[in-house]
Amino acid sequence: MTQLVLLSGWGIDARIWQPLTPYWPSGVEVRAPDWPGYGNRVGEAAPATLAELASAMRHDLPDNAVWVGWSLGGLLAGALLAHLPAPRALILIGAGYRFCSEDGVTPAELATFRRAFEREPHATWQHFLRWQLQGEPSSRSAHRRLLGLMGRHPSASYETLALGLDWLAQLDLSEPLGAPPCPVRRMIGERDRLAGQTAQREADLLLADNGHCPMLTRPDALANQLIMLLCDIASLPGAGEAAP
Repeated sequence: MTQLVLLSGWGIDARIWQPLTPYWPSGVEVRAPDWPGYGNRVGEAAPATLAELASAMRHDLPDNAVWVGWSLGGLLAGALLAHLPAPRALILIGAGYRFCSEDGVTPAELATFRRAFEREPHATWQHFLRWQLQGEPSSRSAHRRLLGLMGRHPSASYETLALGLDWLAQLDLSEPLGAPPCPVRRMIGERDRLAGQTAQREADLLLADNGHCPMLTRPDALANQLIMLLCDIASLPGAGEAAP
């Protein structure tokens, strides 16, 4: 049985994956753990270092699974490759080597967002929910679905969210993914406003007619693409032991 571990992004807990539930075939075990400080783990302090995060997530990220990280979740999963036993494979959704780029969200734009978050964290979080949906085929219905899943208040504390913004500014996967210890695949929506054009060109798969949140607007297509990638990964010689 193939095991998938789904990891959510900034400001959003594991409930974001619920729309995919009806589309998983038999033979695939799916888990969606929360990051420390989010959702079911909201009472936990968010780790401030990758080593601490690895310790907190060790039992949620087994090496016999395929890790699927979306947005910040993908960046964190990639960074944890240096701190945990390598998984069978890593799939990144809506994530490049780093969050900021000159052809996507620039460092100046992220700095402006962080200043706004310091002044008005709740309003800024709500703005982000709408902002990340810009490239979706129906952003208003996607926003309603997102609010139906998440509610109108984040499950994480503002301190946890601020730490996540630090990760977005700092994490760079150029080195760990330059010679990864497992197969790595990247998929990005062709209309993802948060990913830069370079990240889209370097992606293994572009999700047609999708932006940054395909799980909200095309969960069926996203589940199918993930299963296709699993089949592709499984066919690699020595998959799960070394990068192709």
